[in-house]
Amino acid sequence: MSTTTPGAPRNGGPLEGAVVAVAGAGGAAGHAVMLRLAQAGAIVVAADADAQRLASGVDAARFAHGGATVIGDTVDLLHLAATRDWAAKILKDYGRVDGLVHLVGGWRGSATFAETDLADWDLLHDLLVRTVQHTSLAFEAPLARSGNGRFVLVSAAGAARPTAGNAAYAAAKAAAEAWTLALADGFRKTGDGGPPSAAASVVVVKALVNDAMRAERPDARFAGFTDVRDLAESIGQLWSKPTEEVNGTRLWLTPQP
Repeated sequence: MSTTTPGAPRNGGPLEGAVVAVAGAGGAAGHAVMLRLAQAGAIVVAADADAQRLASGVDAARFAHGGATVIGDTVDLLHLAATRDWAAKILKDYGRVDGLVHLVGGWRGSATFAETDLADWDLLHDLLVRTVQHTSLAFEAPLARSGNGRFVLVSAAGAARPTAGNAAYAAAKAAAEAWTLALADGFRKTGDGGPPSAAASVVVVKALVNDAMRAERPDARFAGFTDVRDLAESIGQLWSKPTEEVNGTRLWLTPQP
């Protein structure tokens, strides 16, 4: 009879047997991340508010990597209690959580600064800030106990150089980054003078592109955009480095402004 803890990493790569949650997994980036994690041997537990979009990505990841455990949960990440319940369910089912990849997105903008609609801020605050607050609070403790936990936020270069028409979007992204780096400081302090207990980091892109976008706009250059598969690869590599090298860092996948 095996005495191995359910979901415990096995003797493969750093993601072999790891349990990784993916928040906002219904879009193209979420599908690519689920596939990359499954190919690395991780148990993937993905969440999105859109059950149909989530299911298609879950099925694709399972099909592409036979035998992979890829689970989809419909979770409203705008509610802290629901997010905590999701984290607790993962812990109950698998005994550990080794990562949370935060991909919840959204965009609103205006032609000029003066035309900014504060209703856009309300929407983006919920999507880009509140969901980060909820997932970080719900998953901080299990990630710290993992031994090699990662909290990964995907952000945008516009947070560092906001433009007049993107005030609400850039401000929300900047707030989400600051919150994530505060989590990183918490992980550093729980290291008690040694390596951080886990790592929180920010992956920065200009924008994302996928094959469907290229097919719709075959003449577009998408200059500086990051392919969702490259994003997924970069995220997967974060478990290969020591926590002290990842924690509190920004990984730029586009030239820094």
